[in-house]
Amino acid sequence: MGEYDFIVIGAGIAGMSLACELSAKGRTLLLEMESQPGYHSTGRSAAYYAPAYGNDVVREITVASGAFFYEPPAGFTDHPLVNNRPALFVATKQQQQSLQKTLNASSHLELIDRDAIESSVPIIDKGIITQGAIDYTGGDLDVDGLMQGYQRLFKQRKGEISTNSTVVALQKSSAFWRVTTTNDSYQAKTVVNAAGAWADQIAILAGIKPLLLQPKRRTAMLVDTPLHLNSTDWPMVIDVDEQFYLKPDAGQILLSPADETLSEACDTHPEEFDIAVAIDRIQRICSLPVEKVNHSWAGLRTFATDNTFVSGFDTSCESFYWQAGQGGYGVQSCAGMADIGCFQITGDCGLMSEQRIKKLADKLSPARFS
Repeated sequence: MGEYDFIVIGAGIAGMSLACELSAKGRTLLLEMESQPGYHSTGRSAAYYAPAYGNDVVREITVASGAFFYEPPAGFTDHPLVNNRPALFVATKQQQQSLQKTLNASSHLELIDRDAIESSVPIIDKGIITQGAIDYTGGDLDVDGLMQGYQRLFKQRKGEISTNSTVVALQKSSAFWRVTTTNDSYQAKTVVNAAGAWADQIAILAGIKPLLLQPKRRTAMLVDTPLHLNSTDWPMVIDVDEQFYLKPDAGQILLSPADETLSEACDTHPEEFDIAVAIDRIQRICSLPVEKVNHSWAGLRTFATDNTFVSGFDTSCESFYWQAGQGGYGVQSCAGMADIGCFQITGDCGLMSEQRIKKLADKLSPARFS
C-alpha cells in the first residue's frame, strides 16, 4: 500500500494543476479512471482564454490565471500557451439590456458598432446585429500544451499518476484516508476530490454529503469556412445571452449552441438535435452555409447550483477537499484555482496573495451549501 501526503482524484485540468502545486509540498498521487489525463471535459474544451467570461468570481480567478499562462515557469513549455484572439460579444436590438449588463460587468470590454463588427467578422449580418462588446485580452489557449506542461512539472517534482484507476472505496481513520481503486489501495492524510462530473459520487463513497453538482452536456462541431473568406484572424464570437458561440479553428469554424443539457456523469456524445440547433442559431445572424459537419463532439461541464466554483474542505471533514464545479471555465481558471487549493491545503501560494485568496474563500467554500 502506497503512502502519500495528498491523493488527488481526477486528472482533468482541475486535478492536474492542483496536484502539480501540491507535489512541491509533499508526496502526491494523482488517480485517473481513464487511460489518460484530461480525457473528458478538459480534452473537449473550446480552448479559449476569456477574462471577461463568467460571473465576478470566475472572472477574478481567470484574470489571475492569465499571469501563469503568459509567463509559465521555466521549462513548462517551449511555445506560448495563449495566442491572442479577441472575444466579441454580439447583440441584436432586443438584447441591448444584456449588452449593457455585460459591459458594466467587465473593465476588459469595449463597445463597438455594427460596421466594426462586420469588418471583424464579414459573415455577420449587420442588419440583425446592432452592437457588440469586444475584449482584446483573450486568446486561443493551448490546452494540450497546458496539460503536458503540468504533467512534466508534476513528474519532475516526483508526483505519481495512476491511470485506469477507478476509486471504489474511501475509508477514513483517525490519521489518514485509505483509498481503494480497481488496481490497488493507497493511503494519504488529505484527499482532493477533483472528479468533475463524478465528484458527488466520490463524496458518497467517502461518506460525505454530496453537493448536488449538475453535469450538463455542451456540444461543439467544426464546419468549413466559406471558400472566399479567410477566418484566421476573426475574433471568437459569443452571443451576449450565451445562445451560441463560434471561432476559427485550424482553417475551419468551431460552432456551439452553448447548450447546457442536464446529464448523468458519463462519456457523453453529441445529439443530432443540438447540432441542428447550433447551425440554426448561427445562421440567423450569419451568412454561413453548412453543407456538412466535419466533426462533432460533446463534453460535460459540471456546475454547482449557484454556478460558482467549489474549492475548500468539506464542513464535516477537515481532510476531504473539494475542487469541483468549474462549469465551462475550468481550463481558463485552472492556475488560479490550483493556487487557491494549494494555499488552503498547505498554507503556501505563489500566484495570488493570501489576502486575495481569503477574500474569495467564502464564495468558493462548500460550506455555502450547508
